[in-house]
Amino acid sequence: MIIERTQNEIILRLPKNINLDALQDLLDLIEYEEITKKSKASQKDVDSLVKSIKRGRWEKTKQALD
Repeated sequence: MIIERTQNEIILRLPKNINLDALQDLLDLIEYEEITKKSKASQKDVDSLVKSIKRGRWEKTKQALD
């Protein structure tokens, strides 16, 4: 593995036999960290949002089944 820093970016050179699923998981984590680094949301805010989404999804599923 080679890590190179240029003026505008960091370049990673990896062997072609690397596990692509593991690499994608790592890239997803890096992207998540980048997106959320300025967030002021608390865990309570996140939990409330997830609960609301699940409730809405369940209501739609119930209506589709009726």
